[in-house]
Order: sequence, then C-alpha cells, then structure tokens
Amino acid sequence: MSRVCELTGKKAMVGNNVSHAMNKTKRKFNANLIKKRFFIPETGEWITLKVATSALKTINKIGISAALEESRKKGIYTK
Repeated sequence: MSRVCELTGKKAMVGNNVSHAMNKTKRKFNANLIKKRFFIPETGEWITLKVATSALKTINKIGISAALEESRKKGIYTK
C-alpha cells in the first residue's frame, strides 16, 4: 500500500537536501501517516484507515462520519 492518507490525499513530496556548500541531492518528504481503527456509529462497524496525523485533528473536531463524507465528495475516499 502506498504512503497516501486515505482521507486527505496527502502524499510524499520531493525536494533537495542542501549542504553548506550548496550541493543539492534529491530527497523525499513523507507524510506523517499512522494506521488507525475508527468506529462508525451509524453502521456499527470498525474500519481501519491509514491517515495523516493532521487528519486526526479534523476527525476529532468534526467526527469520523463527516470526515468520510467530505473525503467522498472530494473523490479521495471511495470505499
């Protein structure tokens, strides 16, 4: 499975390591992802999602059901 947040769509970015001598080498900035189980009260089931830690703040604020619905509208979450 790729390193992409299932709710926000955040994924790795590319950039450069820059040394003191201004030499540049490619590097990757990975998203801060965790695997987390959520309980959906409407359906009474548990789901496991790979989400960014910044998405957890959104889930705590608006709830998992609203976050899933918002992600579906954006076309990111398709389950």
